[in-house]
Parts: sequence; structure tokens; C-alpha cells
Amino acid sequence: MAATESGPQHTDPPLQDEEAASPHDRLISGQQTVVWSPSDGRTTTTTTTTTTTTAPCASASTPATAAASGLTTTAMSRKFSCNPKTIKDGIRANLLPILTVSGVTGGAVLGIILRYSREERWTKREVMYVGYIGELFLRALKALIIPLIVSSLVSAIGSLDLSLSKKIGLRAVTYYMTTTVLAVILGIILVVSIHPGKGSDEGITKAGEARSVYTPDLLMDLPRNFFPPNLIQACFETYKTVIIEPKLEDMENGTLPPKSEWDISSEHTRALNIMGLVSFATFLGLALSTLGAKGKPLLAFFQSLSDASMVITSWLIWISPVGILFLVASMMIEMEDFSVMLGQLGMYFGTVILGIFIHGFLVLPALYTIFTRKLPFRFLANMTQAYITAFATASSSGTLPVTFQCLEEKNHIDTRVTRFVIPIGATINMDGTALYEAVAAIFIAQVRGIALTIGQVVAISITATAAAIGAAGIPQAGLVTMVMVLDVVGLPAEDMTLIIAVDWLLDRFRTMINVLGDSIGAGLVYELSKKELEQMNINANANGDVDRPSNEIAMDAVECSKM
Repeated sequence: MAATESGPQHTDPPLQDEEAASPHDRLISGQQTVVWSPSDGRTTTTTTTTTTTTAPCASASTPATAAASGLTTTAMSRKFSCNPKTIKDGIRANLLPILTVSGVTGGAVLGIILRYSREERWTKREVMYVGYIGELFLRALKALIIPLIVSSLVSAIGSLDLSLSKKIGLRAVTYYMTTTVLAVILGIILVVSIHPGKGSDEGITKAGEARSVYTPDLLMDLPRNFFPPNLIQACFETYKTVIIEPKLEDMENGTLPPKSEWDISSEHTRALNIMGLVSFATFLGLALSTLGAKGKPLLAFFQSLSDASMVITSWLIWISPVGILFLVASMMIEMEDFSVMLGQLGMYFGTVILGIFIHGFLVLPALYTIFTRKLPFRFLANMTQAYITAFATASSSGTLPVTFQCLEEKNHIDTRVTRFVIPIGATINMDGTALYEAVAAIFIAQVRGIALTIGQVVAISITATAAAIGAAGIPQAGLVTMVMVLDVVGLPAEDMTLIIAVDWLLDRFRTMINVLGDSIGAGLVYELSKKELEQMNINANANGDVDRPSNEIAMDAVECSKM
């Protein structure tokens, strides 16, 4: 029997913790283990030294828990340490959302203080002075809409092969149509259950005025704007059919003829025709993708324009808290009466808000979780800047630059997906608007004492969906298409004035949900398209055609702005 030799003792060096402040903060314990080696019959005694670092605000995890998770106690202490350096890094990483939330809060406080600082009402000129800085910020954002939409869509579609473009487009449109229908159904369920319009219109103050429209004209204007005859004109004007009401002297027997017999004219209103620009950019991108090498120079131009627009956006983002502060302050001063939200139209207002938040923070995140197998909390938190900007500006189109920045730099969504999906979403995906129009139409019918049939409710849902798709991404665009929904129930356009008093505030909430829906749609399409995008990267590497991702360029600009 071979003699057993005791080998040299091997002692592991104690773990060094650079952040340990003093010896009493460290606990060192030793443990000897005898190990027998079958190869040479020798035994080895090993002494293991464990160093535990205790620090203020450290996690209460036990060594057993740390071992189970594959981390040493020291590593766990470092990970959960609340030392000043960690806190400073955390604040620095989330500085922009913190400043933005502070801007909204500060604007609300400033607006209320100014509003009640004197007894007489603030004049419109004084309100304009307060909101002047916010107006400058909003104008700067809107100046980026056209270069961003056109360059992003052309560069995204042009850099994808046609088969992948079809798949991404189909996934995006399917998501948009599904969520819009779900929003309408949710709105109808809530307004029928809560019944906010019971009673009459007594006590409800009418506001504004409604113009005469004909529902078929609104529906036919959508394709007309989709194919603008003049691209330059589409950058600042939208086509609109106008029906001319007969004059009293032209009427036979003093009776008003039906709208179908009124004279028809047309006009161009001062509003961005975003649908026309999206359609042009989409077809141009497809053409460049088909051309291949011949289309490379023009495609490179749009890619460069898209990158430059994102750099300018990253600069604007850092002044957004100041702009938002003054926008919110002027909004609080301009508000007619706080009691309107609590009294006359309180139930209607509460129904719409409830539906918007259920759809935005329960339905949409649930869809994201089901299809991606990921929790949506981090994704949603990273989009805070876009939500707040949407609320302050009441424009999903105006929020486009911020939405791009949050998706690409915070959530790391591939630029080929964001710049394809988001401009289309800002055009056709209006979940908040669809829900609002369904609720508003049924609310007005309830106020008028009209009992709706199942067929009428279905007609409202279909029309509200179509109206939401046709609504422009600009403030209070839903009021225009609202007339079309009312026409289905047989209500006059003038009844829209019943809800205008609170529409300006509801418009901000539904715009926020529209942007949230666009963002989740981009994340969902990206997760479902990962395999195709990775295959494209492999093919590009094999061909030696590798370009620097544009979101890296934008990130460089952000990092430079922090210095």
C-alpha cells in the first residue's frame, strides 16, 4: 500500500475589494479542504479564503444566495453598493428623463402660480409671451419632420431587400390594424358600461364651431392626399374637399337640399401632408432597392441626411426640458376652467382617460410580452422622453425626432426597423384617436337620448378605425375626422361642440398613447425580424459592404454634448 504524502498547501489569495474603506469592513474566513487525486494517489490540502465586504446600503443577500446565482459575496456587494460614485453614475445615465419630468412638473407649478397670481384673466398676448420659448422648441422639432420622414424611409427601405421589406411592412401594418381595432372595442365597452352621457346636454357649455362636411368626401380625401400632385406643396398643404352650402335665395321653396346636391369645391389647408410624403418616400426607397448598384449614390445621400437629422435631434433633446416647461406653463394659464374637467364633462373625460391608460399600459405591453417573451418595463421606461414630448406638443409627427432617438439609443432597436416602421406608424397608427372618437360619438348619442343598435355600434367602430387612420399627426386633427363618425349615427356636426371644451387636454393624452403604440410596434417588429436582419448582416459582411450604423453616429453626438 503506497504511502500517503501530504502535498504543499495551496492558499488562494484573498479577494481585494478596491472600494473597502477600512479593515473592520472586511470579514476574512478560512476553510481547509482535503482532496484525493486518483491519478497519483496523493492528497492535497487546500485552504480557501473568503473575503466579505460590508458597505452601507449593501444588498442583504446571503452568501448562499450569491453562490446560487454564480456571484461571490464581494461581487454582490459591488453590484448592489450604494456608494456615491454609483449614485452619481445612475443620475448621470438618467439625467435627461429626470430633467424632462422636472420640466413638466415645474411648468405645471409655474403655470398655476402665474394663473392665480392676479384676479383678472391673462390676455392671449401675455400667454404667448410665457410660451414663447416653448414655441421656439416646438418649431425646431417640426422643422426636422420632413427631412427625417423622407430620409429615414428612403434609407431604411432602400437598404433592405424587397422580401424583408414586405415582411417588416406586413408585420407593422398587422400590428397597427390590430391595436387600433382593440382600442375601438375597448372604448365602446367602457362608454357603454359607464354611460357617461346619461341625462341631457343641460349644463354642458358648447365651444367652437363645426364646418359642414360629407363623409364620402372625407374618405375620398385620404387617397387624394396619398398621391399628391406636387411634392413641394405636400410639405406644407393638405388637400380638402369643401361642400358649399346653398344661399337662401338659391333654395327652392325655402327648403335646404340634401348635402349630396350641394356644390363641390376644394382647397388646400395649411397642414403638412404627411401621408403624401410617406407614400413618395416608400416608393422611392423601393425603386432604389430595385436599382441595386445604380441607386447607391442617391441612397447614400438619404442615409447621410438621416444621420445628420439625428445629430441635430440629439442636440435638441438636451434643451427639451426648458421648452417643455414653458409649453406646459402656458397651457395651464390658457386653460378655461378647471371645474370643466371635474363637473360638466367629468364623466366623459374620465372614461376616455381610463380607456387610454388601460390600452396604453395594459393591452399594448401585454402584446409586447406575449410575442417577444420579454417584460416591457425597461422598454417603456426608456421611452419616457418621447411620452412627455408628445404630451407637451400634442403632435405625434412633431415627436418623431425624439421617438427615433429613444428607440435607437436607449432601446437599441435596429435603425433599419425604426426608420421604416415609425414614420408609417405616425401616419396610420392612432390608437388613442380611435378610442377617443368611438367614445365621443356614443357619448354624444347618449346625451341626445339616442338608443344605438348593434349595427350602429359596429358602424361606429369601423368608421372610427378609418377616421383614426386618416387623422393627421397634428394637434386636434381628430376633431376633423370626428364629423365622419358622428355622421354614421345621424348626428349633426354641430354636436361636436359639446366636447371641444376638454378636447385640448384629451388630445395630449391620446397623442402620448399614439407615440407609445408606435414605439411598442417598432420593438415588436424588431424582435420578430431579428433572424432576417442577422442574415442580412452576414450577407453584408460576406460582400464586404459594411456601413457604420447611423445610431452610433447619433450616440457620438449625445456623448459629445455631455462633455
